[in-house]
Amino acid sequence: EPVNEEQPKTETNEQVANEEKTETIPTSDETPKGKPEPTKEASVPAEYKSALAKADSYANDQYMSKKGLYDQLTSEYGERFSKEAAQYAVDNVKTDWKANALAKATSYANDQHMSKKGVYDQLISDHGEQFTKAEAQYAVDNVEADWNANALAKAKSYQENQNMSPAAIHDQLTSEYGEQFTKSEVDYAIQHLND
Repeated sequence: EPVNEEQPKTETNEQVANEEKTETIPTSDETPKGKPEPTKEASVPAEYKSALAKADSYANDQYMSKKGLYDQLTSEYGERFSKEAAQYAVDNVKTDWKANALAKATSYANDQHMSKKGVYDQLISDHGEQFTKAEAQYAVDNVEADWNANALAKAKSYQENQNMSPAAIHDQLTSEYGEQFTKSEVDYAIQHLND
């Protein structure tokens, strides 16, 4: 039986030249050196990325509203980003605006002893938190607060710090320009003022 012996292959100069021109395509775990693939993120301007990083902090650490966040990013007293960079950041930040409104409502209700109406007004105010009405309503509907206890805390504060009479405290707690507690919450507070 004849034995097939492999003949050594010889490469022509043309074959060698063609192989040198051929680039190897990197596999998925290799990255080409010196030529990164263009990505969507690479096309985002640095200012926009910086605005997004700031937006993430304000939205997720300080629980700002969308409008409040935009104003903070563009304010001459705040971050001073361009309107375009701020809009990009607000549009791309990952946060739950209703949860932010609820976090703010919890703070106002439990730390500052505000009334439900007072919390709502603070959340939607152009000079306050600037949440939407829907976000603010969600927040006051879901906040865990004892409105009677809040009214009593405010009443005691007015009595101790401003030496107000029970009648004056009653008016301050119910006033639409004051604390805005309900009549039943104020009645509870006045009834327990000296407990």
